[in-house]
Amino acid sequence: MEMTHAQRLILSNQYTLMSQLDPQNADKYGRLQTIVERGYALQMRELDKDFGDMPEALCRLVIDVMEMHHALQESFRMLEDGTRCDCEVDARRLQFWGFDAATEAHLVNYVRFLTDVEGLYPQFDKGSHHFNSQTPMLEKYQRMLQAWRKCPRQYHLCGNELCQIVNA
Repeated sequence: MEMTHAQRLILSNQYTLMSQLDPQNADKYGRLQTIVERGYALQMRELDKDFGDMPEALCRLVIDVMEMHHALQESFRMLEDGTRCDCEVDARRLQFWGFDAATEAHLVNYVRFLTDVEGLYPQFDKGSHHFNSQTPMLEKYQRMLQAWRKCPRQYHLCGNELCQIVNA
């Protein structure tokens, strides 16, 4: 991360204030202040991790995935018994589990932002995992989205369509 001397001074002052406002994390802020003040380039790269960059297309993809899960759950509720298809649909497979915090952390954080800060999708169960699926899900969700988008009535899915989407 390249910063001018003025930017480094401003950031150093911010860390001083943060250590006073949050004494429990004063050591952390003191360390970061030292890194910034002395310009330790290797350690300054740590600061980059706090600033993400998620393209609009990826944001829209996450919202589409969440909207698809909303449609799956609502369609399942509208079915009388949830089994009006050749395969049996398990309601747990329709739950939105989120993304893998180890490999898809930026996606997990965006989902948490959408649910916690923006208040979207309150019907999704956060559970103890708080949308950490603990397994990579992006590719699976992309396959599911392709199947969902082919359905003529995306918010009134029949049992067979539910099965096709979850099995994609």
